[in-house]
Amino acid sequence: MKLAVHNAEGKRVRQITVDDAVFGITPNLAVLHQAFVAQRANQRRGTASTKSRGEVQGSTRKMRRQKYTGSARQGGSRSPVRTGGGVAFGPRPRSYRQDLPKKMRRLAIRSALSGKLADGQLHVIDKLGGLTRPRTKEVVSILHNAGIERSALIVTGEPDRSVLISARNLPKTKVLPAPYLNVVDLLTYRDLLLTEDAVRRVEGLWGAAKAAPEAPPAEEKPRRRRAAAVEKPTAEAAETAVVEEAPKPRRRRAAAVGKPSAEAAETAVVEEAPKPRRRRAAAVEKPAAGAKTSVEDAPKPARRAARPRAAAKKAPAESPAEEPKPAPRRPRARKEEA
Repeated sequence: MKLAVHNAEGKRVRQITVDDAVFGITPNLAVLHQAFVAQRANQRRGTASTKSRGEVQGSTRKMRRQKYTGSARQGGSRSPVRTGGGVAFGPRPRSYRQDLPKKMRRLAIRSALSGKLADGQLHVIDKLGGLTRPRTKEVVSILHNAGIERSALIVTGEPDRSVLISARNLPKTKVLPAPYLNVVDLLTYRDLLLTEDAVRRVEGLWGAAKAAPEAPPAEEKPRRRRAAAVEKPTAEAAETAVVEEAPKPRRRRAAAVGKPSAEAAETAVVEEAPKPRRRRAAAVEKPAAGAKTSVEDAPKPARRAARPRAAAKKAPAESPAEEPKPAPRRPRARKEEA
């Protein structure tokens, strides 16, 4: 995108190419409004304070009795409905700050600049630093030649005291350096007057990141590690080392025991005698395969204590015992009839 550059007399001097990412985007009105509200909220001090009915001076005594007076019900003199009483739901000191992401702030400024250009309210001048001494008349003539008749925001590339003093007496006019450009000032003032240096500074601050030139390939450096760097052997050296080096035992939580080779393991299995199994009762040594054992030497199994109940159950009754006959009943004595 190209913009026309004018001089102090209002004549067109040349054209400059500007970044479309700053001056040629579609304005995002929602982000613009949110940035405006956040900036105005952050400017509030939040020091307003009032006293409630418990903080003002006065008595808590009831002014009159509740009933039988013909007048309205009244409490103490510190009630909010009475003169000199406390304030109900008044302001208290607090912070009104609102945080806004960096990308949203940048988008809001680009939207404001693009909107000014689209509405024909953005003007570019070659320079404003030609003022040898502060003169308000020269700033008035520059604004008039640029076609600015209402409020104006003058933006310079670097802080310029002469321009600031020359324009501070003009109503509805403000001077800002480019790094201090903000959403509130862009929307408050109707016209925007930029110097050529300010345009380049704005592009550098809020424009698209330019691709850096390709640097020559640097020498490869070893990666930094926390432990000491160990040189890796070549492929041939690694194969030789694998053949020569003995296998390392695996790390375990218990003490590491080196594993024997296959031949040593077979020999150890033959030489070692089998261990007896652990039992709850006393371990009894088993005789060898060729040894002769006698009946007396054989261990006798432990006898269990005889249980009377079990013996009674097992012994069947050969002849059933005769059941005792019930005793004969005595006849009841009849009552003699009278």
